[in-house]
Formats: sequence, C-alpha cells, structure tokens
Amino acid sequence: MKFKKVIAVTMTAALAMAAFAGCGTKTEAPATSAASAGGDLAEGSYTIGISQFAEHGSLDNCREGFLAGLAENGFVEGKNLTVDYDNAQTDTGTAATIADSYVQQGKDLICAIATPSAQAAFNAASSSDIPVIYTAISDPVSAGFANEDGTSTGNVTGSSDLLPVSEQLQMIRDLMPEAKKIGILYTTSETNSVSTIAEYKAKAGDFGFEIVDTGINTIADVDLAASDLVTKVDCICNLTDNTVVEALQTVLAKANDQKIPVFGSEIEQVRNGCVASMGIDYFELGRQTGVLAAKILKGETTAAESKFISASKADLYVNTAAADGIGFKIPEDMLKNAAEVFEAIEVK
Repeated sequence: MKFKKVIAVTMTAALAMAAFAGCGTKTEAPATSAASAGGDLAEGSYTIGISQFAEHGSLDNCREGFLAGLAENGFVEGKNLTVDYDNAQTDTGTAATIADSYVQQGKDLICAIATPSAQAAFNAASSSDIPVIYTAISDPVSAGFANEDGTSTGNVTGSSDLLPVSEQLQMIRDLMPEAKKIGILYTTSETNSVSTIAEYKAKAGDFGFEIVDTGINTIADVDLAASDLVTKVDCICNLTDNTVVEALQTVLAKANDQKIPVFGSEIEQVRNGCVASMGIDYFELGRQTGVLAAKILKGETTAAESKFISASKADLYVNTAAADGIGFKIPEDMLKNAAEVFEAIEVK
C-alpha cells in the first residue's frame, strides 16, 4: 500500500457534506501523547478511518485512547499509520456519508465512536471486507453488533461502555437519603439510551427511587425538556446520550436554577459541572479497543471472531465547585475515597 498523509477533520454537518463532495477543508486532528510511542513498528503501512459521532470529552478520550492502544502495539500515526478522522457533529446523515467515504477509499479498518457512527459504518462496510471496530457503545446487542453470547453478528467488534447503573443509584442514595425521584433526559433515537433507561427503571425500585424520563428528538428540544423536568424531580442523572451531553451546560443551568444536583456518567461530565459520578475511564476503554484493533490489523484475529470487551470497573468522581454552587454537601469520606476530585468547573 502506498503511504500517504491524510489530514484529519472536525466539522459541522453542512461542511461535512461539502467536504465529501470535494469542497471542504480538512484540518489536522489533535495529536495523542502516545503517538510517538509503540516500540517496534508493525510491518507495512496502514490507513484507517475514525468516525466520531459527537464532539465531547468522553468520546474524545476514547479516540485518544484508541490511538494510544494502536501505538503501543506498533501502529504509530505519521510512521506506518495514516489516520483520517471525521466528526459527524451528532448528524446521522453525516455519519452515513463519512462511513460511505471510508468504504469507497478502501480503508484498512474503520473505528466508529458512539452507536450512530458505528451503525453507519457497519451498514456501509457490510458489502466489503473492511473490519469495523466500535467503542463507546453501551449495548452492542441492541445496536445489532453482537449476539447475546457476545459473539459478533458480522465483521465487527469493539468495546462496550455499559454504565454501572447499580453503583450510580447507590451513590445517589448515599448522597441523597431522602430523594425519591430521579430525572433522566434521553434521545429517543439512540438505542443505547433507550436500553439504559430500561435498566434504570428496572433497578430504581431496589434503591427506593422512581425514574422520571423525558425523551427528546434533537438538541433544540433540550432547553424546554430540561426546564420542565427539573421541576418534577429531586435530581438529574445524565447518561452518555450524545445529544444530551452536547447540551450538558443547558441541563446544568436549568438544574442549578432549581438548586438540584446533576449526576454525570463519566469523568468529563463531572469535570464540566456535574456534582458526581460513578463512571468509567474512557481513555482506558479506548486504549483497550486500540489493542484489539492492532491484533486485527496484524492478522492475529478477525473482527468476526472477536467478542466485544467491556469497561472493567467504575470509579467515583466528584466536583466540589459544582456542589458548592447549589449548596450541596458531599461527605468527607466520599471525597477521600474518590478517584478524582475537581475543585473547579472546566468547560472546553
């Protein structure tokens, strides 16, 4: 394969369509700290596509971790690896266009970050021999990528960020002994969110909670939906729903007005202003996915033969500035046991 430098892109839905029509401009993706690592290089040269559905911290961490996992195993960007990166900006049509372009270009592998991008890539690559590796997929079975036993439904595999629902509910109960109702916003078209809502409802009663959920269709719906939801519940529990995460600051503003806490699902949401979370490490999840992708590129296994992997454990993350802003008290013992405590709200 002839080696060439493909420049990366982060763009709006409209620019994405133009770019694939030959009219857009691509800019280089952020370099990873592991890009110069990797020890011995794998033989040959490779070109992969990374399709990311939305631009927010957890998915960015997945991408950086993925590249780090590849680098650790001999696939180093700028040496023997060319990376074409595109962001759909939460537009499913753009995700499909990105996937189609990767297949037409004959990528050696497609990494798809978040369910809509993964579904687009899986559909586009179904008539080719290009493996699709996904990450940040809460429920690969519901998304159509895996069977109940974890085996693949095609030339596709990856990693699941299935949320630790029981641990999250226990954390909320510990912090709010008198709380009764937890509010959750979710996008009705995201299969991961729908299945996660079902799990929350199934387990909430064990912790003495009722789940009050509100579905949205687009990011434009978040403002009104959040305004209504915060008047009905004792707190908000935010999922890894891509559309809602994109509008997290809107949700936080509405909750802060009511002086109720918002609990996130991973470290970046806490960094950005959620009070606390029992969340997973998305960089590590992405790294493990990169290690799996390296094995496939080396021919040691195939995507079709590989069961998906899952995040191993949940850690407690706390933001004392977010808690102080609404007069919410976090016990000292929880602060001492937290994996990380943020003393400021950091919004990128």
